Amino acid sequence: MSEPLVLTALGFAGLFTLIAMRVPIGVAMGITGFLGFGLLVGFAPAASLFGTQSASVFSSADLAVIPLFLLMGSLATVSGLSDDTYRLISAFVGHWPGGLACATIGGCAGFGAICGSSPATAATMGQISLPQMLDRGYAPGLAAGTIAAGGTLGMLIPPSIVMVLYAFLARQFVIDIFVAALIPAVIAVVFQTLAVLIYVRLWPDAAPTGARMTWRERRQVVMHSWGVMVMVGAVAGGLYSGVFTVNEAAAFGMLVALLFAIGRRKLNLNGFARVVRETAANTAMIYVIILGASLFTYFITATRLPGALSAIFDGLDLPPLMVIAVLVLMYIVLGCVFDTISSMVITLPFVLPVVLHLGYSPIWWGIVLIMVIELGMITPPIGINVFIIHGLDRRIPLTTIFAGVTPFIIADLLRIIVVILFPMLALWLPSLRH
Repeated sequence: MSEPLVLTALGFAGLFTLIAMRVPIGVAMGITGFLGFGLLVGFAPAASLFGTQSASVFSSADLAVIPLFLLMGSLATVSGLSDDTYRLISAFVGHWPGGLACATIGGCAGFGAICGSSPATAATMGQISLPQMLDRGYAPGLAAGTIAAGGTLGMLIPPSIVMVLYAFLARQFVIDIFVAALIPAVIAVVFQTLAVLIYVRLWPDAAPTGARMTWRERRQVVMHSWGVMVMVGAVAGGLYSGVFTVNEAAAFGMLVALLFAIGRRKLNLNGFARVVRETAANTAMIYVIILGASLFTYFITATRLPGALSAIFDGLDLPPLMVIAVLVLMYIVLGCVFDTISSMVITLPFVLPVVLHLGYSPIWWGIVLIMVIELGMITPPIGINVFIIHGLDRRIPLTTIFAGVTPFIIADLLRIIVVILFPMLALWLPSLRH
């Protein structure tokens, strides 16, 4: 058992050395995987592996959905559909105690269904809702904490780029992952909303009650927001009813967002060129990460680490739930340091075989994994979403924002525990498809 652990430890030492030298994560994983596999198996097979994996990644029809979803999210932001989402939800719950905060969580969920990125969701909703909550007398900690926590919904609300990557790396059907996330996503929104309602019940001065809209005003907001409902309804409805494939749904959503941006005269040639450049840069980054992760996975497999870890856990005779708890704690720590994609692709080669060895479903583990890593994005000391909100309004101290996300951290931990204890919450809907 010691040989796989030593070889893997050396590989990770090299990987983290490259990351510390500011080598991009995908390149660092690719170099480590290539050299490690070459030293173990031979550099001729390693060179052949690099060629075949490059061709496989860049020609994969499953991964073609990534640039389409990225482009759809960028165009939806430019067209103002994200603003419409927030106004629509705020019209119906804005008069509740803490209503704007609840609307922000709903807006994050709605924008996450369009965008698929947690940092982008936090940044976009922060620009929209943070000034409104502060202007209406909300406590800065509650306002900033709600947006930072709501931003984590961006990766859990399908369709999600991280879910596409997980399905590709774990060799699962992406629609199964999307469907499995639906009930946990609803639970996430409910738990975060309950966190707001309990918070304002304990500290009423933190969230003054807003004015109630008349039904006539609400109808006007609904009529103005019809584009959001058409886009989300068509993409989600077509996807889950089987009318669209994943790629077709992404392409259709991108087309709808483009037409709205043009129709509302919010997109000129320079703006379109900027959106395309951003999408191309992000797509290239993700593809390099996937290629690097593929090479790194072969290196980990060659070290025989997955089998060694399974043997170690068998020898310890730990209950499966105890092993899952240890992995969850590990990912919470990783989520504080690495972004979601990096945390997943670095660890998946040796963690997934252990989870499968314990008898758990890879679909269920994908949902748990995404929830846990997203929690790391708001936990101290390096919660990425917290720093994004702080960058939007530096008058709010980091300590205040971290205090503001504390109720949401508790809510998210409870939600993760519920999904771990009741796996059918993630597996029931996919089981209906088969």
